[in-house]
Amino acid sequence: MLTALFQCVLFSSFVLFSNGFYVPGVAPVEFKKGQRIEVKAVKMTSIHTQLPYEYYSLPFCLPKNGTFVYKSENLGEVLRGDRIVNTPYEVHMAENIKCRLLCHHKNNPINWSVEESDKVASRIEHEYFVHLLVDNLPVATRIISSDTAERIIEQGYRLGFMSKGKAYINNHLKLLLKYHKHSQDSYRVVGFEVETYSIDKDDLNFVDDSCTFPSDPNPQLVNEDTGTKLYFTYSVEWGESDISWASRWDIYLGMKDVQIHWFSIVNSIVVLFFLSGILTMIMVRTLRRDIARYNSDESIDDMMEETGWKLVHGDVFRPPPKRMLFAAVIGSGIQVFLMALITIFIAMLGMLSPASRGALMTAAIFLYVFMGLIAGYYSARLYNTMKGKQWKQAAFLTATLYPAIVFGTCFFLNFFIMGKHSSGAVPFSTMMALLCLWFCISLPLVYLGYYFGCRKQPFQHPVRTNFIPRKVPEQVWYMNIFICVLMAGILPFGAVCIELFFIFNALWENQFYYLFGFLFLVFCILVVSVSQISIVMVYFQLCGEDYHWWWKSFVVSGGSAVYILIYSIFYFFTKLEITEFIPILLYIGYTGLMVLTFWLLTGTIGFFAAYTFIRKIYAAVKID
Repeated sequence: MLTALFQCVLFSSFVLFSNGFYVPGVAPVEFKKGQRIEVKAVKMTSIHTQLPYEYYSLPFCLPKNGTFVYKSENLGEVLRGDRIVNTPYEVHMAENIKCRLLCHHKNNPINWSVEESDKVASRIEHEYFVHLLVDNLPVATRIISSDTAERIIEQGYRLGFMSKGKAYINNHLKLLLKYHKHSQDSYRVVGFEVETYSIDKDDLNFVDDSCTFPSDPNPQLVNEDTGTKLYFTYSVEWGESDISWASRWDIYLGMKDVQIHWFSIVNSIVVLFFLSGILTMIMVRTLRRDIARYNSDESIDDMMEETGWKLVHGDVFRPPPKRMLFAAVIGSGIQVFLMALITIFIAMLGMLSPASRGALMTAAIFLYVFMGLIAGYYSARLYNTMKGKQWKQAAFLTATLYPAIVFGTCFFLNFFIMGKHSSGAVPFSTMMALLCLWFCISLPLVYLGYYFGCRKQPFQHPVRTNFIPRKVPEQVWYMNIFICVLMAGILPFGAVCIELFFIFNALWENQFYYLFGFLFLVFCILVVSVSQISIVMVYFQLCGEDYHWWWKSFVVSGGSAVYILIYSIFYFFTKLEITEFIPILLYIGYTGLMVLTFWLLTGTIGFFAAYTFIRKIYAAVKID
C-alpha cells in the first residue's frame, strides 16, 4: 500500500510540475543594455463572460519561427485559466522602436476569413482584455474614468472597441516600459504600460521594416461580411525611473481604499465589544447566580422556576441523530478552517503576493489536502464521544463529503467551459492530478487521523446521560431555527461584508486582492464573533430546556452564509453585466461553493465554541 501511495504522489507531482515548478516574481532579473526581453501573453478575459481564452485562440501574429511554446505553470495558474505563451514582439532593454510591423510583409497583410473576423468581433463586443507580461510584470493601461474624470489603471489592454454597431480592433500597441538602473551596466524592468491604437491598413506607410501613420488615423474595421485585411504593428518607448524593483507593483496595488478597510475593522471591533458585553452579563451575572443557587440546598421546585438549563443535564450530551454525518461535517469544517487560517497568515507575510501567480490557490489546495490528518483526528474523537462504532465508514465520509461536492460541481461546470473552448477548462491531466492528491494523500491522511483519534479517549463530559430522553417543551417563537439563523448571521456578516466586496471584485472583475493583513484581522474578528453568537444562542436554547443543540449550533452559527448568498445575488444584479447562460451558470456554481465553504467554516467554529461553553458550565454545578 505504501508503494502504491508513493507512486500516486509521484504521478501527481509529475503531471503538475513536469516542466519545472514555475514560481515567478521571487527575485529581480538583471538585464544588459540591448538584451532581448521576452514579451509573453497570459490570456484574454472579460467580466461579461467570465470565460478566459488563451492568446492564440484568435488569429494573432505568430512568433518568427511560426511556433509558439507554452511555459510551465503551477496548479493555481492552470485552474485560473492562465496559458503563458511567447509572442513575436521584439523588445530590447533601453532600445526604442518608433514603429515596426509585427508579422507578415508590407505587401502581404493578414487576411482574416469571415469566420475569424466574426470570432474577433464577438470578443470585442464582449469587451475582452488581453494580458501580456514583461519580466513577470503585467501590462496596464491608463484610462480616464467616465465617472470621476480621473486617470485609472486597467489590467491588460482592450482588444478593441465598438462604434455604431461595428467592431474595431486595436492593432497597434505602443509599449511604454520603464527601467531602473541598478548599476552602471545593469537594468531592471520596473514598469509596463501600453497605449492602444486602431489604424486602418490604408493609413500605414512602410519604409523597409519601419512604419508611419497620421496622428488621427481611421480605425481598423473588423469586417464580418467579407473578411478583414489588416496589419499588426507596435512601437517601444523606454524611460528611466526612480521606482525600485521592490515597488514596481505599486501601480497595480495602489491602496486607495484604506480608510474603508479601517472603518470595517473598527466597526467589527465595536460589534465584538457589544457581544462581549452580552456574554459578560450572561456568564458573570446570570450563570454565576444560577450555579450558586443550583449548588445550594434550595428545593428542586424553586430551581425549576428559576432556570431551565440545569434541568437538562441528563440529556445535554445525548448524541445527535446522524452522528456519522455530523462528525464528517465537523471534520470537513476543521479542514477548511485550518486551510483558510494558514493560507491567509502566509499571504499576510507576503509569501503569496500577486506577483506569484497561482501561488495562493496552489497553497490553499495543498494545505487542505495535508490538513486531512488533523481533521481526521478530531473528527474521530468527536465520533467516539458520540458513541459511534463504524469509524472506517465515518473516515471515508469525512474524507469525501466536501471534496466530492466541490469536485462534482466543478466537473459539471467544466463540460460547459470546454464547450466554449475556454482556457478556463481544466485539462484531463490536471483532473487526474487533483484526484491523485485527493485519493492518494488526503484520503489516507484522514484515515490515519481517524486511526490515532479512535485510540484516544473520547472527550470527557462532566455529567452522565440519562437512559430515557427528557421531553422537550414547546419553544418560544423566536427560537425557531430559521429565525435563529437570520439573527445569528447578521453580526458576523457585518464584520466581513467590506472585505467581501473586494474579494468579489477580485474574483469576478479581474482585479488584484492583496490586503491580506486586513483579511487576517477580519478573519480573527469573524472567529470571535461567531463563537460569541453561538454561545449566546445555545445558552438561550438550553434555558428553554431544549437539549438538541448539536446540529442547531452548527446550522445557526453558519447563518452568515445566508447573508453571503443574499449579497452574492445583490452583487450579481448591481455590479456584473452577465447575460449569457454559461457565465450565469458559472456564477451560480462557484458562488454556491463559496457559500457552502463559509457555512462549513463558521458552523464548525460555532459548534466548538458552544461545545466548550456547555462543558464548562455543567462542570461548574454539582449533580447528584
